[in-house]
Amino acid sequence: MGDVIKSVEDVLNNRLEGNELSEVKRILYGKDLEKLDLPTEARAEAEKGSFELAGYRFTALTESTRPPRVVRAAVIQNQIVLPTTAPVADQRQAIWNRVAEMIATAARCRVNVICLQEAWTMPFAFCTREKQPWCEFAESAEDGPTTHFLQDLASKHNMVIISPILERDEAHGDVLWNTAVIISNHGHVIGKSRKNHIPRVGDFNESTYYMESNLGHPVFQTEFGKIGVNICYGRHMPQNWMAYGLNGAELVFNPSATVGTLSEPMWGIEARNAAIANSYFTFAINRVGTETFPNEFTSADGRPAHRDFGHFYGSSYVAAPDASRTPGLSRLSDGLLVAELDLNLCRQVRDRWGLRMNQRLELYADTLARAANPDFQPQVVYDYSG
Repeated sequence: MGDVIKSVEDVLNNRLEGNELSEVKRILYGKDLEKLDLPTEARAEAEKGSFELAGYRFTALTESTRPPRVVRAAVIQNQIVLPTTAPVADQRQAIWNRVAEMIATAARCRVNVICLQEAWTMPFAFCTREKQPWCEFAESAEDGPTTHFLQDLASKHNMVIISPILERDEAHGDVLWNTAVIISNHGHVIGKSRKNHIPRVGDFNESTYYMESNLGHPVFQTEFGKIGVNICYGRHMPQNWMAYGLNGAELVFNPSATVGTLSEPMWGIEARNAAIANSYFTFAINRVGTETFPNEFTSADGRPAHRDFGHFYGSSYVAAPDASRTPGLSRLSDGLLVAELDLNLCRQVRDRWGLRMNQRLELYADTLARAANPDFQPQVVYDYSG
């Protein structure tokens, strides 16, 4: 299944044409987005490097009281480079080399902010429930080799880089976390955000390695907008998305690792719905490819033991608060997706739809407070007339 369809958009373009194609895309993706005229050199680098390169422009209305706030943000999806049996340092270095090439192409496309996929420096080995060698990929968020590596690239390219890693918290007894490090365009670490919701479904038994975040929903003020990072499984939780909006986020990145048999029908809905409900831009990022591990593992679902847990289907996309979205990147190959955004669109959509004005936080705060109590009773009205 995973290696059959390049993308849903590819199927549509091959089967429909003319007004019918335009109308289907309008219904599925909102307003038609202008493609970015990306540099010839960047396209040549993508072709040489065998990764997809795409770019789209989200516009806002011209205002008389505010200048446009135009930002170029990008996401990278990629496969691991070496087999999972290779030495840890070699695996990480190979991925560094691959992603550095793609970041250089992003810089050529004048990208200001870029986010990498969940646990980007390693295979997504948490399905195995084995501690070695996978825990060796963990490193300090503030002072680890991957952070130092990206600090140089961030300052070189004047680019904010969001780096989701397996963090080793040496200050707290070597505890592990699923963490995103936010590195400024000047090369210093602004801060970090951790995964708020941990899956325990199918092969995703990640609490073997780390638990839920203790950092809340931080939003990071950068030169290119206010950034939140909703890591992977948190995209299933509407309240999680909402909290980043309450804290003022304008760009919320969702670095993920998810496979087709589990979540693909949800993929195109959740980040897009969050953009609409919270009046900010969202970036859905999924890794790509099938990762095979040396030892078999089971899923406690009656299936035979296996060495992989399916195809990571890529399909990374960007969604806007006005319900428009880009096409997804390929389900099959590495890719770099660039989006030019006018952040003024966030307020313009809030003014038009009034969703924040009608949010009724006090109503839901009361309901949630009652629901969190051990003696909670659902507000159900019964028919006793029978």
